[in-house]
Amino acid sequence: MLLRRVARPLFASWFVAEGLDVVRHPSSHAAQAQGALTTLLGRLPAQVRQGPAGEVIGYELSDRQLATVVQVHGAALAGAGILLSLNKLPRTAAFALAVLTAPLVLVNLPRRKGTESKLERQARRERFVRALAFTAGAVLAAADHEGRPGLAWRVQKARLERSEAH
Repeated sequence: MLLRRVARPLFASWFVAEGLDVVRHPSSHAAQAQGALTTLLGRLPAQVRQGPAGEVIGYELSDRQLATVVQVHGAALAGAGILLSLNKLPRTAAFALAVLTAPLVLVNLPRRKGTESKLERQARRERFVRALAFTAGAVLAAADHEGRPGLAWRVQKARLERSEAH
């Protein structure tokens, strides 16, 4: 359908642009990721922080390691966006985009009052809402069967036909 051929590249353009920006300029994104990890660790109950999960979340990465992780995430985001825009494995690419965008939602979660200026809170809220919207859009794109029946329907139909044959 013509609509999908136009809409997918337009939708994927944000993911590609965001991913390439992260790959080219990882330092600011790494700083945001470090702040999110610190906030996340601070919000966990003491029992979790002191257990194995807290050790994993609280593991201190060097600045270079965190920048590398952020760059790999950006490259994956851009790669999945390119696949979606080229209509190659569109459902898989869209699902990957939904999964890859989830950390952006966590990074942009609102912080405690008094820790940021009004402009910083507003920018964070805009990034948070954008990440939520693009995650939801990617989920919808992943669920798009393009008018063809899904795997669950095919399995159910095959079972029904098999039972009728016996």
